[in-house]
Amino acid sequence: MRITGAAKRLRIYIGESDQWRGKPLYAAILETLKNEGSAGATVLRGVAGFGAHSRIHTAAILRLSEDLPLIVETVDSAERIEHVLAIIAPMVREGLITVEDINVIKYTHRYLQPLPGDRHVKDVMTRDVISVRLDTPLADMMDLLINKLIKAVPVLDERGKLVGIVSDGDLLERGGVPQRLAVAEKLDRDTLAKQLADLRLSNKTAADVMSRNVITVHEDTSLVHAVQLMADHNLKRLPVLNVEEKLTGILSRVDILRTVAEPKPVKGGTRPLANVGSTVGDVMNPQVLSVKEDSDLVEIVNVMVESESKRVVVLDTHGGVIGVITDGDLVARVKPEARVGLIAALTRGGKTPKADVLARDLMSPNALKGLPDTSIAEAVRQMLLQKRKRFYVVDKDERLLGIVDRQTLLLAIAGIKND
Repeated sequence: MRITGAAKRLRIYIGESDQWRGKPLYAAILETLKNEGSAGATVLRGVAGFGAHSRIHTAAILRLSEDLPLIVETVDSAERIEHVLAIIAPMVREGLITVEDINVIKYTHRYLQPLPGDRHVKDVMTRDVISVRLDTPLADMMDLLINKLIKAVPVLDERGKLVGIVSDGDLLERGGVPQRLAVAEKLDRDTLAKQLADLRLSNKTAADVMSRNVITVHEDTSLVHAVQLMADHNLKRLPVLNVEEKLTGILSRVDILRTVAEPKPVKGGTRPLANVGSTVGDVMNPQVLSVKEDSDLVEIVNVMVESESKRVVVLDTHGGVIGVITDGDLVARVKPEARVGLIAALTRGGKTPKADVLARDLMSPNALKGLPDTSIAEAVRQMLLQKRKRFYVVDKDERLLGIVDRQTLLLAIAGIKND
């Protein structure tokens, strides 16, 4: 169970000698809290104090047998505190019970946070970094990104200093590229060659399209700090610099997720943290864009454009997940004469060309899916193994329940609340 934001703190002031049904009262309260599903509890032992009878109790060496004051403290949601209070209050025959409003900044257990956050960025980053210069032509950059199957490239000046980064979004926004790289990768050779030739006529370079205010980290930055930085700025990757401010690597979400999917052996036979954890059902997003298997091209494109999504899941007549359609799938599987109009519809909201195809004809089958109790670590392993970006959560009849993506899992393994 995770708690962040508004919550309640319950404090119960009792004596060390107080009993409940033959056992210490504090132990009985702890057992009750645990049985009722509370997030956790702590017992604090006082060194001295006095209560309603005005007798002073102390932990001095000669008086260890005295009835020392104890505080049982728990933090949980308002609803759960109200529930357990109704059970515990009658158990406290003599003492004090308080409830107060608090704000929980962070709450996570080891088993909810398998990220090895104390490791350095340099231990997990990708070191073989492909980069370009300020004067690299736009067409050459796009060709490079497509051939290397990457979605961003750092830009260096003549001294080798990082001055910018060019991403898929930069190419669309400032480069005049007609579609996302994931779509361009599905184009036939002749269509792609024509696009690259048109881009060369623009004379644009990396300096014209790059993002200049690049957020970076240093090699010795802790992994947990880097993940928090990525979460705060909604980044998929961070350039990594050394002490001389030179680019030495790239830290991506995949690099970080791999630390959970491929844990190193732990000495002494201790079970790796990555083998346990919360489940995809705990962190999934139940709002998933979907179409029926008999939906036509126009309906599919309308769903993508209106929601600004690049993919939809395909459901059969019983709501079962049977495939996924991306914008790249659409471009790759429609007839060549319809591709230009389709790309325009996907990127600029133009009229979708008519095509006699249905969702079942356009989808990629074998969507990655699993039950809600699939551990986060196992979902990460499957996504990396199959090179998927999303994991669909289904019930035992394979009906769609929700979805998790790389960003969701990254925040989950780091114990960061997903807003």
